[in-house]
Amino acid sequence: MKNFSEEAVRLLLSWYEENKRELPWRGDPSPYETWVSEIMLQQTRVETVKPYFLRWISTYPTVKDLANADEEAVLKLWEGLGYYSRARNLLKAAKVVAEEYAGELPSDKKSLQKLPGIGAYTAGAILSIAFGKKEPAVDGNVLRVISRLETDPFDVSDVKVRERIADELRPLMPEGETSDFTQALFEIGALVCLPDEDYRCEKCPLTSCCGAYKAGAQSDYPVKIKKKEKREEDLTVFVLRYEGKYALKRRPDKGLLAGLYELPHESGLLTKEQVEERFGAKVRPLPAATHVFTHVLWHMVGYEADLSESPNDLGVFFATAEEIEKKYSLPSAFSAYKKYCK
Repeated sequence: MKNFSEEAVRLLLSWYEENKRELPWRGDPSPYETWVSEIMLQQTRVETVKPYFLRWISTYPTVKDLANADEEAVLKLWEGLGYYSRARNLLKAAKVVAEEYAGELPSDKKSLQKLPGIGAYTAGAILSIAFGKKEPAVDGNVLRVISRLETDPFDVSDVKVRERIADELRPLMPEGETSDFTQALFEIGALVCLPDEDYRCEKCPLTSCCGAYKAGAQSDYPVKIKKKEKREEDLTVFVLRYEGKYALKRRPDKGLLAGLYELPHESGLLTKEQVEERFGAKVRPLPAATHVFTHVLWHMVGYEADLSESPNDLGVFFATAEEIEKKYSLPSAFSAYKKYCK
């Protein structure tokens, strides 16, 4: 790297020491705490993760505690964080670590990456932050910082690019300071070198060596790859009460929101009259809602109704409001309608 020199590393570390946020997984984190926090932080805001992390560590303070957990309880604790495969992989990996590594995460990259849900980035974060090893963790924030520093028009979605940047960062990682180095790169990407035109160069310690800043070309990096448009789907969601309980379904084991519980629904935006004919009961319209997934956008309308008999064609079972609150994990896609189950 021509611009991200050893001098730039020192500037970055000094900035981090003065400006780092106090986060519940920082300080002197164990490998387990680092692992949990990094999995939670994938595609999720820091402020959202904080209470989830604290509840998780309180409930499952060690790998062995997690390994002995019930999947339904794990998913319930994860409820609202989204991307539920992350929680399932944490549980699967914990069982492997408990059985094969005596409950201690392995300290080598190859073994870590064999565990469910741990890729090169997460392995690098665990190794550099918790084990003090010179192994970079390259995520979108880091790629944006490096792209601007080096005015490098690479494709951030290219796995080979991430591998190359990791190889170039590795010799720059200072012995004994790998944790701060990794977290400093995360932090400057999260607080200063922000996406699009929201960069805050006046607060950046690296302007003296940043190619994009010198050229006034910050918004040109990283090069933007056109995203595939989201598929849009229309759904009608039902909040159905029968004998004081609410109808729920379990989703298929594969596909979107695999294996989670949901409120019954049908494709299309049905009218009040259509829903009343469908269930033979008076219904009350609920506010429309939308939910954005990575590749899908749901447009939803909702209706609630009190039924005089259980519907046989929906494949549902009935649960109390307390059971929905404490036992069954409903994804945030249904949060606009879950609140009517009370």
